Amino acid sequence: MKVAIATDDKLTISHHFGRTLGFRVFEIKDNKIVGEEYRENIGKNNGQCGSCDHSSMIANIKDCDLVVCYGMGQGIYNDLVRHNIKAVITEEETVDNAIICLMKDDLVNRLDRLH
Repeated sequence: MKVAIATDDKLTISHHFGRTLGFRVFEIKDNKIVGEEYRENIGKNNGQCGSCDHSSMIANIKDCDLVVCYGMGQGIYNDLVRHNIKAVITEEETVDNAIICLMKDDLVNRLDRLH
């Protein structure tokens, strides 16, 4: 399984999927991290509402099964689902805590925070 976690500084989880600077992408096998890379967010929001390029962002993480962020809009959520990528909206603050919770099957999905 591959997991992309939205982050601006590689340590904390980005508050908004469309504005994140990039993703730490983890490959997990047998509940262990077997690979990790960083990818810049292609198509990120330029500060204006609706300026995200969903197609570019999804193409950048299309090999991922799951994305984790602190918040995202309903539009990108729907586009991710259409591309068979599950989205988790978390209250975890750090990338490391989120990946640990995910591997323990203890990462809470707060879909009520979609906007």
